[in-house]
Amino acid sequence: MEGFEEEIEEPVSPTGQYLNSSSLSVCILGVLESEISISIDDNQTLSLLNNVFLPISTRFSSIMIKDHNGEKKWKKVDVKVEDHVYIPMFPTSKSSLYDEYLDDYMSKIAMEHLPQDRPLWEIHIIKYPTKNAAGTLVFKLHHALGDGYSLMGALLSCLERADNPFLPFTLPSSKIRPKSIFNTKAFFKRSFPSIFSKVFDTISDFGWSMLKSSLVEDDVTPIRSCEDDIKLRKINISSVSFSMDRIKEVKSRLGVSTNDVIAGLIFFGIRLYMHQMNQDSSKNQSTALVLLNTRNIGGYKSVKEMVDIKNNNDGSAWGNQFAFLHVSIPKLSDKKYENPIEFIWEAHKEINRKKNSLATPLTGMILNMVKKLRGPEASAKFVYNTLRNSSTTISNIIGPMEQMALANHPIKGLYFMVVGPPESLTITIMSYMGKLRIAFGLEKDFIDKQKFISCMESSLEMIITAARKISIKENIFPLHYC
Repeated sequence: MEGFEEEIEEPVSPTGQYLNSSSLSVCILGVLESEISISIDDNQTLSLLNNVFLPISTRFSSIMIKDHNGEKKWKKVDVKVEDHVYIPMFPTSKSSLYDEYLDDYMSKIAMEHLPQDRPLWEIHIIKYPTKNAAGTLVFKLHHALGDGYSLMGALLSCLERADNPFLPFTLPSSKIRPKSIFNTKAFFKRSFPSIFSKVFDTISDFGWSMLKSSLVEDDVTPIRSCEDDIKLRKINISSVSFSMDRIKEVKSRLGVSTNDVIAGLIFFGIRLYMHQMNQDSSKNQSTALVLLNTRNIGGYKSVKEMVDIKNNNDGSAWGNQFAFLHVSIPKLSDKKYENPIEFIWEAHKEINRKKNSLATPLTGMILNMVKKLRGPEASAKFVYNTLRNSSTTISNIIGPMEQMALANHPIKGLYFMVVGPPESLTITIMSYMGKLRIAFGLEKDFIDKQKFISCMESSLEMIITAARKISIKENIFPLHYC
């Protein structure tokens, strides 16, 4: 790439390199379901992309190259937006809905690699009605461009409120615990046992994380086929929608967080499916990789704030800033089948414990060390093995409480899916307009889509039934969970 040094804008982050390598190529599908038929013509589409989408971030008009030292960099290029726009033509359907064709199309684009000689994104405009929408927009963005936080911030900056475009979006509140004033006596009285516990948890979690990323694999189960060649694996993308009011009801009765309820719901649903497909497998070893946003912030910042490096002391900068938590999926016993809120308690206990240990930053240090000693491809292989040896990955993004609109098209539904990981099951969660949308990437011809969705729906119903037997005022946590 001689002669291009002055055009190179910025180095690719280590995580960005891992996610776009010979070992691993991960993309994000952002799905917007339109409430009305999509009537945007070609000129409008190109104008929106040129004037609204591309200015959001220079990475949307950059390609990934290697410099003389073999380091990957972002190089800005001229973008022909028409090369990034796809409008599929489906065969005539026997019914007025095209769900089956959309499912096949989503499966097809999920497994296709983005060309490396142009910016790593594309948009698919499906102008056919389905049971969920009058039309569907699918943004396919390479994960190297940024994580869910960055890309949601970008999305919010190019959409507007459907009820009033001049008002900002409202996001679910997220309280951050205030910092306490240091007190020497209180430190030794309260913190010493906590520090000892943190050290023990860190050693235990770090050791387990290293083993899971190298030697120890999850059992082969109805949710883990352990296929070696991900290029031959196709996926079905499906989703289920729940009212946030029902999730909050369980949260209030159990005194846990919304994320605890969602994690318990998913874990119980997974075990129900495994039990239905193979009773013995519901007690096999299965691990979920829960993605943790490492930014110490309570909500989204504007894209301008994210790319302003001087103002990002809190880690809110654009890019990939997340970490994996290895969380064992609780095994299904007769007691837990009768009282499924045990899954929520275990999720609450396990996730909080792991978040408070230092295993995650230590793992990041190991990855950087491997990168320096053996190169980014070796680190990418380590990340690949971390994913492959687990059973599922779970990621979560919060969305606005008000309805969004794009070019005067009200957005009825919104969800995303991470595609490319070497797992049979990928789970993503998104809140939008008082609804919780849980999407699933299911290995085709291996995981039964209808049965899996049914088990997730049964999971929530059984959890709500069990939670309603408990008074909100009761102190329901056993001592060993405190």
